[in-house]
Amino acid sequence: MNLRVPKQKRLAQISGVNMYAVFQSGGKQHRVSEGQVVRLEKLEIATGEKVEFDSVLMVVNGEDVKIGAPVVAGAKVVAEVVAQGRGDKVKIVKFRRRKHSRKQQGHRQWFTEVKITGIQA
Repeated sequence: MNLRVPKQKRLAQISGVNMYAVFQSGGKQHRVSEGQVVRLEKLEIATGEKVEFDSVLMVVNGEDVKIGAPVVAGAKVVAEVVAQGRGDKVKIVKFRRRKHSRKQQGHRQWFTEVKITGIQA
């Protein structure tokens, strides 16, 4: 019998972290715990500055679970901007068969890397 434990649960068991939050930024949802480094859509904030995310959708602290409708009142995720940069190139190819015609384009998305320094609920 092979029981698989999800990666997030394994990491929580190893590090002893049992508090995490789900917040929204840049139209995406991120599940984070304290000390974690996350790549977000580009934020216009300088490197080294603090940023607070108020749109926290869920906070879990051990057995205590708070789910917002749509956000948890008074909860916020505090982070520090580590780096700004651009991701790997994504190639877009439009190919027309039997026509000796193709079009190629590339794109690199801007990102902001933040380190989670605290979760307040």
